[in-house]
Amino acid sequence: MIAEAGLAALWLAAGLAALQFVLMVLALRSPIDVCRAMRGVAVVQGALTLISFAMLLIVFARSDMSVALVFENSHSAKPFIYKVAGTWGNHEGSMLLWVTVLSVAGAFFALLSKRAGERTAIAALGAQAALALGFYAFLLIASNPFARLFPAPPDGRGLNPLLQDPGLAFHPPTLYLGYVGLSVAFSLAVGALLTGEVDAKLARAMRPWVLGAWLLLTLGITAGSYWAYYELGWGGYWFWDPVENASLMPWLAATALLHSINVLAARGALKAWTMMLAVIAFSMSMVGTFLVRSGVLTSVHAFAIDPERGTFLLALLGIYVGAAFVLFAVRGATLREGASFELVSRETGLVINNLLLSVILGIVFLGTLYPLFVEAVSGEKLSVGAPYFNAVAGPLALILTVLVGVGPLLSWRRERRSRLKTLTIPALIGATALAITVILWPGMNILPRLGLMVAAYLLVAGTLPLVARNPLRAPLATWGMVVAHLGIAVALAGMAANAAFTSERLAVISPGESLTLGPWTVQLETVEPAAGPNYTAIEGKLRATRGSGLTMLRPQTRYFSDPPTETNEAAIETFWNGQLYTVIGKADTAGGWQVRLWWKPFVTLIWTGGALIAFGGALALVGRAWRSRRRTSGGWRKERYA
Repeated sequence: MIAEAGLAALWLAAGLAALQFVLMVLALRSPIDVCRAMRGVAVVQGALTLISFAMLLIVFARSDMSVALVFENSHSAKPFIYKVAGTWGNHEGSMLLWVTVLSVAGAFFALLSKRAGERTAIAALGAQAALALGFYAFLLIASNPFARLFPAPPDGRGLNPLLQDPGLAFHPPTLYLGYVGLSVAFSLAVGALLTGEVDAKLARAMRPWVLGAWLLLTLGITAGSYWAYYELGWGGYWFWDPVENASLMPWLAATALLHSINVLAARGALKAWTMMLAVIAFSMSMVGTFLVRSGVLTSVHAFAIDPERGTFLLALLGIYVGAAFVLFAVRGATLREGASFELVSRETGLVINNLLLSVILGIVFLGTLYPLFVEAVSGEKLSVGAPYFNAVAGPLALILTVLVGVGPLLSWRRERRSRLKTLTIPALIGATALAITVILWPGMNILPRLGLMVAAYLLVAGTLPLVARNPLRAPLATWGMVVAHLGIAVALAGMAANAAFTSERLAVISPGESLTLGPWTVQLETVEPAAGPNYTAIEGKLRATRGSGLTMLRPQTRYFSDPPTETNEAAIETFWNGQLYTVIGKADTAGGWQVRLWWKPFVTLIWTGGALIAFGGALALVGRAWRSRRRTSGGWRKERYA
């Protein structure tokens, strides 16, 4: 009955979403007070989807093979954490998680939407219900996660072994929280366009949702990058894979939106642009969901191959995004912009920031979808890879990073006194870094060389907003901005160092033989069989020495029977100045083994920088929440259900 209870909760939630949407239509057509009722309906709807998802978690945890989804994606011998993770490691479960996060976000918005005007809040709750309705219909009509099997099979087919990893147990939910968090910004934009209430109050209501979604997307992308690095055994952290791009595109749009909201909140400007970015940001989330779940992609982590369900998702994408853009086309032109600003001002800096981010987003969007378009039209298969993205987006990203150090030093409206001279020292440090790379590594490629220069510049320039004022009295949001910008510098330094200094060896060697790689000598001692909870493996024992230092590494090639799959498990040793990355491959007929080695100086800075960016976002979120609470202390409870 657990599966039936989950399905019943899903139907009830869908019914409440329909009621919530109808209430919104009635409220906008006539002056009736439905706000309190809509908030209650939204909260119950969120609770019901949580119950439904909890029921799916239980049938996975119990290995209930009478549920088709459990049979297809789990096995009784699987470790418990992967039984649980199997709940969202498949098409139907991930879509239920999607709609659960969407509905719970709507419930929290209903409880906390004190900042938006009442009519805008009503319209936004209606838009959120409309979004949820489409995904309820998708689950109940095309992707029922609770479908039964009669008779129940004795055991399941297992989960994709690539997904049996702690990183993948937490990475998708984090990304989904980010994707769907942008839905609230989308609904607020739709609501504000319907009511015409696009102002600083709306920006302040929208900002915590965008900041929270951006923070979670940052964490999800960083975690996904590290998962790809150590789990896929290919030694890289970003492949420009379409599924990776699917999460990068909403992050780029959310980054632009976050900066645009600040202009709207502070100066009442960029109204139409901010509304369009809110629509684009969530549209990119929808595009990402379509790409990953439609089966149109062939990727290491494309999870569904089902054109019929892909058509359903494409229809939802067309309806929601199309309707939002039509609304924007009709109402966007009627928005009156706020205070004007001069050419040299913080507003101008943020506009340039937005334009560069939008161009980079367009480049990634084009490079991701162009091969699909060509294949659909001509049947010809194309692949757009790293050379295109690095050559086209790389220089723009470097220019954007330079401006990151400039923008926070500018004043609102117009620059009365130049503080740009404080950039002299960062510029000198950047030039020094450039000179060092030219002298010590004359053969280095231009992009990593410029990357190291810009990273050195931003490491100093990023702290200037605190230097210009008393750091102890600076708002937490300012600290968050500074930490996030320093995180960009750290991540950029790691990427540039990885591109410039990584060395690689691939060879077939027999036990007792050695390879040299950079400062390392690596000897293959033995290759022996090994076993895990649900797999067998061959394990290489590698003895790595550098000077007097000794490190033992044990890479594996694993064989899973359910489903039959072979994976490479890299062995990685981390040092203060880099990582030694090793993979064991196939045996040849002469008794030798394929061994692949990488020495990656300072590669860990990539993920350290990602963590710093997310931490900066968290500081800004907490700081703005605390500041808002202090401003409205004593009054917000009265406004809450007004």
